[in-house]
Amino acid sequence: MATFRTRWRLSILLVLLPNCLAPGPPAAPSLPDCSIPCGGLNNCADIHCSWDASPDPQITINYSLHWKTACREEEHVITGPSFSGIIQREHFSHGELCVWVQAENQHGSAKSQEAVFNTENIIKPPPPNVTSSHKELVEIDWIPTCEELHRSLGNCVVRHRTETNPDWIEAEGGIRSYTLDYPQPNTVYEFQVRCSCGTGLPSDWSAVHRIRSAETAPVGELDVWRDCGMSQASFDCVVTWKKLPTSQACGLILGYEVTLSYNNGTAVLVNMSTAEPRGLLLCDEMQCHSNFSLKDVSSVSVSAYNAHGATVPSYLAMPKPGKEKDEQAIHLVMNVEHLNVSWDLPSQLLDNLKEYVLQYKQAGSPPCQGFDWVKVNKSKTTGFFKGHYTKYTPYQVSLFTVSHSSEVHHLSSVIGYSLQGTPPSVPSFKVFSIAATHVSLFWESVPLSKQNGLILYYQVVVDSGVNGQNVYNVSASSLHESEPFKLLHLSPGQEYEVRIRAVTAAGPGANATAKFKTKHHEDFAHVIAIVVGILFVVVICVLLAFCSFCRGENKVCPLVPPFFYDKVPDARNSHIFRHMKHQTNDPWAWICIPIYEPHPKISLLEVVEIQPWAFKSSLEKITNTDRLSRPVVGDGCSQMDHHDNQREEAVTEECHRTDHRYRREEYSKMVDSDEDREEEEEKREDCWSSTEEEQSTFGYEKHFMPTDFELLEV
Repeated sequence: MATFRTRWRLSILLVLLPNCLAPGPPAAPSLPDCSIPCGGLNNCADIHCSWDASPDPQITINYSLHWKTACREEEHVITGPSFSGIIQREHFSHGELCVWVQAENQHGSAKSQEAVFNTENIIKPPPPNVTSSHKELVEIDWIPTCEELHRSLGNCVVRHRTETNPDWIEAEGGIRSYTLDYPQPNTVYEFQVRCSCGTGLPSDWSAVHRIRSAETAPVGELDVWRDCGMSQASFDCVVTWKKLPTSQACGLILGYEVTLSYNNGTAVLVNMSTAEPRGLLLCDEMQCHSNFSLKDVSSVSVSAYNAHGATVPSYLAMPKPGKEKDEQAIHLVMNVEHLNVSWDLPSQLLDNLKEYVLQYKQAGSPPCQGFDWVKVNKSKTTGFFKGHYTKYTPYQVSLFTVSHSSEVHHLSSVIGYSLQGTPPSVPSFKVFSIAATHVSLFWESVPLSKQNGLILYYQVVVDSGVNGQNVYNVSASSLHESEPFKLLHLSPGQEYEVRIRAVTAAGPGANATAKFKTKHHEDFAHVIAIVVGILFVVVICVLLAFCSFCRGENKVCPLVPPFFYDKVPDARNSHIFRHMKHQTNDPWAWICIPIYEPHPKISLLEVVEIQPWAFKSSLEKITNTDRLSRPVVGDGCSQMDHHDNQREEAVTEECHRTDHRYRREEYSKMVDSDEDREEEEEKREDCWSSTEEEQSTFGYEKHFMPTDFELLEV
């Protein structure tokens, strides 16, 4: 049943559709507009009529112009498919006339409304001729054509506009002249005039007549800024300014005066003429800039001048030394034709904040090219640029604040693209510092001018072929040029392949690939063994050097075993106590510790094989048995009993002076003469007599030879 209903509805549509789509009669034309144009002296004859219609491109429509008078029957002229027609002078008489248009095609016809008019009221005179003008008053004169037609002059209308404005302004004019009130100085104005004769139609507009108003001194100030390239901390800046609009220039700008104030307090005035654009001054349609150096310049002021005066100088302070800081986040919405920028209010507003300055700079462009700026009121947080922005090209957008004292402070900068693409391969990809479980990777960032988009991160893919792949995303903002990236937790002795590519909003770029093989743990053990060996040798050398110093001072180093010393008796053994006061000022006393013995005696002797008769001869020489109870001390003087301590101290002091003077030379070198020997023996006898010892005994034997009692004990 549903199928039958569907077929029934389709059959009805097939019957009605051709009737709905079938062409019909044409639409009715508009009311005809008729006039009698006068082409010359009293040459006002034919009636020209025109109308509007909606033609059908598939069907030809023919139009016919019809008219009739009160005394005659209807007449018409076949015109064809055009939208205008002419009624010849011989086909009508002056007076009231009724005109309409008929449209006809193969499916029918349509008629327009009838236009009824008097032929005297449709006479259209030729446009007037503007003969002269006055620049000082911006005034024009013209000659009407009604007198030539022997007709009375009706109304005249004047319209004007500036050369850069497409809209006309109409004003009622006089009979033969018109003066413009309050014209802008040095501005080109365009004028047109049309007049009517009597009650007839107004003429067509006259030809455009141009006049430039008189010049005056320029007004206002120049919009001055500086282009420091991509780095706002750079001091290689170029001062630039925008040209004055015509309404402010008030004449032809002949040049600019630039005053440079230096840090040392001096000032230099530079006059740059527009007649020499290839000199210090370079200008395009909108901006001008100078190419002189701004080194050591603290501020700049610029003014424009013409033949009648100059503008007020515009002041701009140069950036101060200091590190560039981003203190404010800004947001971009950018395409090929528009750049919209927004930002939040700074956390700390300046009390004397005057305005914001928003600028953009194309990366890699020459000074003042691909560069523009706009000044924004301090109450606003948005800025807008209109222009043509190249695809895949970085633009740096920067935000500044300007105080009432003209100090400039950089708030923030961000890179934007009108359209982003995939980046190229990273340059200089290297693998170094290869260890058993980690390696270091180094690559250079893609240059800003070649990135084709804002790089979000660098993707590092590590493939071992055994354990699969590991992927690391390294943020481009946290990556420093001199800082390598370390791959950790690698397997020793394993071959790896590492790939890196940059990623933008458009996708990843081309890969850079490198291969490496990690080291084994044994290599690290060898390195440790070598380092330990080198340290051991260094320690031994240092100890030997210290001990050499100690041996030079006849001291003992506790850090060195005793077998490093020669088994030679110390001839100065008796001076141990006296030398203690000298060692307190020795900087090496904490290392080389002197031997301290309260009762020094030699207990270790060098064993030498001798003949029995020699030993017997030595025993016969020893006759004083009191020596068994008096140990040898000092430098050869015997220690007395407790009751003789005062006398012993005096004697010991005298002996010490003697030994210190001669430095024990009697044991180190030969006595050269008998006089020296006798003098030395006298000193010895004086020393030994104070201690009641035998005068014939030598000092060396008293110091180091054992007593008879000690020999018997052995």
